[in-house]
Amino acid sequence: MYSVNEVLETIRMVQEENLDIRTITMGISLRDCADSNASKACQKIYDKITIQAANLVKTGEEIEREYGIPIINKRISVTPVSLIAESSDINNYTIFAEAMDKAAKEVGVNFIGGFSALVHKGFTKGDRILISSIPEALATTERVCSSVNVGSTKDGINMDAVYRMGQVVKECAARTADKDGLACAKLVVFCNVPEDNPFMAGAFHGIGEAECVINVGVSGPGVVKNAVEKVKGSDFGTLAETVKKTAFKITRMGELVGRAAAEKLGVPFGIVDLSLAPTPAVGDSVAEVLEAMGLECCGTHGTTAALALLNDAVKKGGAMASSYVGGLSGAFIPLSEDAGMIRAAERGILTLEKLEAMTCVCSVGLDMIAIPGDTSAETIAAIIADEMAIGMVNFKTTAVRIIPAPGKKVGDRVEFGGLLGHAPIIPVKQSSALEFVSRGGRIPAPIQSLKN
Repeated sequence: MYSVNEVLETIRMVQEENLDIRTITMGISLRDCADSNASKACQKIYDKITIQAANLVKTGEEIEREYGIPIINKRISVTPVSLIAESSDINNYTIFAEAMDKAAKEVGVNFIGGFSALVHKGFTKGDRILISSIPEALATTERVCSSVNVGSTKDGINMDAVYRMGQVVKECAARTADKDGLACAKLVVFCNVPEDNPFMAGAFHGIGEAECVINVGVSGPGVVKNAVEKVKGSDFGTLAETVKKTAFKITRMGELVGRAAAEKLGVPFGIVDLSLAPTPAVGDSVAEVLEAMGLECCGTHGTTAALALLNDAVKKGGAMASSYVGGLSGAFIPLSEDAGMIRAAERGILTLEKLEAMTCVCSVGLDMIAIPGDTSAETIAAIIADEMAIGMVNFKTTAVRIIPAPGKKVGDRVEFGGLLGHAPIIPVKQSSALEFVSRGGRIPAPIQSLKN
C-alpha cells in the first residue's frame, strides 16, 4: 500500500516536475512469420502485430486515467527483421518495413522498432539485404525504426559493417533531405545492444525473449533536478544518496504501471528501463540536472564526473526498486531532445568530443547529433568506430544516432519537432580517416572479453 504522502508526492512530481512514463513497449516475436514467399510473410507480420497489439494503446490510456500518470508513447518492438525476411525470395526488404508501418498505424502506436540486423561478427545474406534496404525503408515509412549491432565485447567490432553504416547514414540523409535528414533520426548503430530495450529508435524484440512481453521506459529528469536543488552545497555522498532515493521512487512507479499494463493485456511483464530520458520541454533536461550539481554549463570541465555520479546513483536506486531492471537504464544525452544540451551546444561549450567522453559513463552514446551535411561517409564511419570502441572495451552499450543534415553547415540547425526536438549543427574534425576505416575485417575483441 502507498501512504497519503507518497500519493501526494507522486501527484506533485507529475504536475510540477514533468514525471511521466516515457513509453510502454510491447515486444512481439515474429519468428513464426517467416515464409519463402515475401508477400505471405508480410501478411503474417501484419496480422500478428494487429492481433497482439490491438488493445495496447487503449490499455495505456486506461492506465493513465486510473493512476493519473502520463504515458507519453505506446510502441512496439519486433524480432530483428533480417532473421525473418532471410528465408524469403526477394532482394529488398522495404516491403517488410511497409507491413510493419501499416500495422503500427492500424493499432495506433507512435513507433515500431525492429527493422534490424545483428552483424557484430559478420554478415549473412539477409543482413546485407536488410542494411541495403534501410534508406528506402526509413524514407518511405512513418513509424518504422531501424538498428544495426556492429560490435560487442565478446566479438570485437565488424569494421566492414561500420564502414557500410557510414554509407547508409549518408543515404538516409539524402533520401529525406527535404526533412533535414529525418530518416537518420530513426536509425541507430549499436555495440553490445540489449534485447529488451523499450526506447526508440533502437528497440527490437530479442531472440531470447518470450512470445510477447511488456517493457516500460520511465523518465524523470525534472524530478531528479528538483531533488538535487534541495541539497545544494551538500557533499557528494549526500548528493548521490538523494539521486538514488529519487530514482527508487521513479522506478517503483514505472514497475507499477508496467505490471498493470501486462495484467490488462494478458502478457508477461518484462523489464523497467529506468533511463532518464529528457525532452525539449522546459524543466525536463539531463543537462539541467548536471548544472544543478554545480556546473555553470553542461559540457564544461567536471561534466563527465557529474554524469558518472548521476548514472551510478540512478542505477542503484532503480535496482533497489525492481528486480527486473533492464534495457539501457541510466541517463540519456540526446542532443536535440534536451533543452539544456541544445543551449550548451549553441554556446560551443558542449562539443562532439565532450559528448564522446560523456558516453564513457552514461547510457548509450552519441545520440541525435546533427553535423554538417557535407560530412563524408568515411568520417561518419570513424565516429561510429570510436563510439563502438568505448562500448566494446567498457562492457557497456554504446550507440550512434547521427544526422548529416543535407545542405546545412556549422551554425545552422535542424528542426524535427515533437520529442525529436531541434539541434544546432556542430563541427566534426576535417582530417580524413579514410585509410583507417577502409582496412576491412574485424577489430578483435579485447582481452577483457575472456571471461569463460
